[in-house]
Amino acid sequence: MSEPGQGEARPPHALLIAGIVLALAAVAARLHNAVMYPEDMGFDALGNWQYIHRLMGDWTLPAPGDGWATSHPPLFYYLGACAGRLLGSTDKMTAVIAIRVLSTLAGLGMAGLAGLLVQRVAPGETRRSLLAGALILILPVHIYTSAMLNEEILTAAFVSLAITGAALELLRAPLDAAAPWRAALLGVAAGLALLTKLSGLLVIAAVGGAYFVHGLRRRSELPRATACAALFTAVALLVGGWYYARNLERYGYIYPKDLSVHSLMFEMPPGERSAADYLRFPVATFSDPQLLAPDLLHSVWGSTYATLWFDGHRHFLPKQDRAVRRAGTLILLLALLPTAAFLSGGLRGLARALRRGSGVDTALLLLVTLTLAGYVLFTWRNPWYATLKAGYLLGCSVPFAFYGSEALAAWTRPGHRSSLAVWIGLGALALAILATFTLGLVFEKTEGPGLPWRGISAS
Repeated sequence: MSEPGQGEARPPHALLIAGIVLALAAVAARLHNAVMYPEDMGFDALGNWQYIHRLMGDWTLPAPGDGWATSHPPLFYYLGACAGRLLGSTDKMTAVIAIRVLSTLAGLGMAGLAGLLVQRVAPGETRRSLLAGALILILPVHIYTSAMLNEEILTAAFVSLAITGAALELLRAPLDAAAPWRAALLGVAAGLALLTKLSGLLVIAAVGGAYFVHGLRRRSELPRATACAALFTAVALLVGGWYYARNLERYGYIYPKDLSVHSLMFEMPPGERSAADYLRFPVATFSDPQLLAPDLLHSVWGSTYATLWFDGHRHFLPKQDRAVRRAGTLILLLALLPTAAFLSGGLRGLARALRRGSGVDTALLLLVTLTLAGYVLFTWRNPWYATLKAGYLLGCSVPFAFYGSEALAAWTRPGHRSSLAVWIGLGALALAILATFTLGLVFEKTEGPGLPWRGISAS
């Protein structure tokens, strides 16, 4: 992070123009995909539409086991039903497109939040701000999930709003008398994330923990920091927790597991996980990036990487296509650059948090740590290939962009020996991703969604 007053010179016009062109292309690709993507494709799309359509006719909250998606928290589905009703349209595709466009716009706000956070933390580093926004704009999982009828983007947008707001609050320390009330407002965003998906609990824990750690480090601020943590958490649980309390009171559980309506998943490979599955990162991640490849079937992080930077589930791209596989290999190899940048920037952030007690880094790193821990637990308890989705990690988009841009800004600094090579690598990656993940530009999805998993052996 730059110290105040250590900004950089105004970036060259070429960089600003390139940033504008990239932003326009990324926005155009997402809106095009939202309109053109087949209505019943995407993760849980059919079940999600059935839930939304049911609410369009009857506002009553269904029981968790009534349908494929009715076990999910309801905010996304009620907002979708509202959009459908406001359009006054009984046409399914019109309603689906409207919901996907709204979801896309919410997702684009995440890029803006990342750029804003960088600009506030490192004033004057416009190049880094542009890189932060670009990392989200070209992230394949963000692009293809934005085209789908599901709650992942909306959840990530609320999480990003809460974590960015908290980071900015901790940046302006010492906390003033109004800080607890601003924390309460951030609690609304976190509560809406929880009301959209259970993983919203992670940002509640991360932000509440960051406030409390801040107070422990600055003992004079402990009472006010504790008030911030308490108000933030209370409001978040009040806004988002009522649904889970209702489940407990009516059905005897906070969140359902192993419902009969989901029994189809219990037949999916591999059906079991071992500790070794979390240590393997096979060559097939790059050479055959589809999650039913024998080596990837038992690689949690290889599969996750293949869905972060590519469509490992083939819900967006054609299933059996050599050109798709070659595109995957190219993108996944080039993506090692921003991935390494994120790891490098994250280590720098950890050093700052430990050495200087940086509240910004504490909040961001707590979110990343809790999200990864939750993902490990979830994939361990649900040992099927379909649960390995980088979409579950989209809540970490702002930390990813923040730390990735930190390292990339250093590596592209004028005069740095790696600058030209890094710019070429990033440019090639952006072009390859936008070409691959703009529906119909190079590849067109014509067959059914997903990979044919029946008959796949777990061995």
